[in-house]
Amino acid sequence: MATKHVVTLFDLTAEQIERVFEVSAELKRKLQAGVRESLLPGRVLALIFEKPSLRTRVSFETAITHLGGGSLFLGDDVGWGKREPTKDFGRVLSEYVDAVVVRSKSHSSIEDLASHCSCSVINGLSDLAHPCQALADLFTMRERRGNLSKQKLAYIGDANNVARSLAIACGKMDVELAVAAPPEHRFDKPFLERLSRECPQLKLTETADPIAAVNNATAIYTDVWVSMGQEAESAARLKTLAPYQVNEELMKHAPSDAIVLHCLPARRDEEITDGVFECAQSAIIQQAGNRMHVQKGLIACLLGAFSW
Repeated sequence: MATKHVVTLFDLTAEQIERVFEVSAELKRKLQAGVRESLLPGRVLALIFEKPSLRTRVSFETAITHLGGGSLFLGDDVGWGKREPTKDFGRVLSEYVDAVVVRSKSHSSIEDLASHCSCSVINGLSDLAHPCQALADLFTMRERRGNLSKQKLAYIGDANNVARSLAIACGKMDVELAVAAPPEHRFDKPFLERLSRECPQLKLTETADPIAAVNNATAIYTDVWVSMGQEAESAARLKTLAPYQVNEELMKHAPSDAIVLHCLPARRDEEITDGVFECAQSAIIQQAGNRMHVQKGLIACLLGAFSW
């Protein structure tokens, strides 16, 4: 098949996402049974990270290893964006590896690299998107609550890169999305316009009221209020977003079987209380584990071990 990049979830169709979920579920069942099939022997995954990582790095490296391939963690010494034009860097790197995972401060840097790579480029996180996280999130909802169609996800807090990817995923997979955030922390107009064009079926509500958002929700999701690179805004963000904490009082207004999600790392008793993080409804650790399983399914599909 032609080279497929996953820079945002706009790059995948609903059918492709469903196929990734099917493959991920199959590979997860086999792993739990002690089976690790060498589906991609000799394949090489390169990782280029401008930001620190636990889940993204370990889950991708483990995923390709389970599939029989290997990984290369590329540091500053390779000189991405520094020693030579990205056009040269991307074309040369594509001669060596089968896919590249990039965790970048700038979304445009990933778009630029992808435009020059003949191998697959996967966005491991940027300032605008976190597609693999959103795939793992909906996969977790699917595991816990069954068919995604007609489920409702309530996202509470800053409508950041994770929230943008969730919005696209929800639009593709027929999940209702309610975002509770102050006006200055909601989706920007250009994103909403593209979302409307490419996911016209998405039922999206933006509100200032967290209680309204969690009403009838299948899952309640939050993320840190101060992400890497936003430290200078910390005081203002904490003040503005304080009413949007996912806490025991808010959970009283949600269905008793609603699951709790967080992409991690969490700042306990800031955006989420310790009690809610550790409650019986929390699927947060399962969600983190599913990063590996879903990325394994994605890699397997991108590199041809399974058909789309």
